[in-house]
Amino acid sequence: MPDIERHLPLKAVDFHILLVLAAGPLHGYGMVKEIEERSGGRIRLEPGNLYRYVRRLVDEGLVQPAGERGASAGERRRDYRITRLGRVVLGADARRMRDLVAAAAARVSLPEEGV
Repeated sequence: MPDIERHLPLKAVDFHILLVLAAGPLHGYGMVKEIEERSGGRIRLEPGNLYRYVRRLVDEGLVQPAGERGASAGERRRDYRITRLGRVVLGADARRMRDLVAAAAARVSLPEEGV
């Protein structure tokens, strides 16, 4: 059984990368756009920075290359996918954050959406 706790808590960028890859394999540009959209524009990654994060997640066993495919103008795009361990860690961190939000809601008055 892998040591899931050593990966927690995930950094915000790592969480978002794993979250977009949980929907299926994706290449770097697709990840950048999806993360920007999902974060409401709060997280904007340059491709070079994204690949630094992805390489670290690959080294940690949370993400793996999923092959290459053709793109426009003869470019090749490398897709990445979340690993089984990555899904387990993503789920554990989501539960951790859910529990934190519940604890905060029980102790403080949270503002309404859009306030």
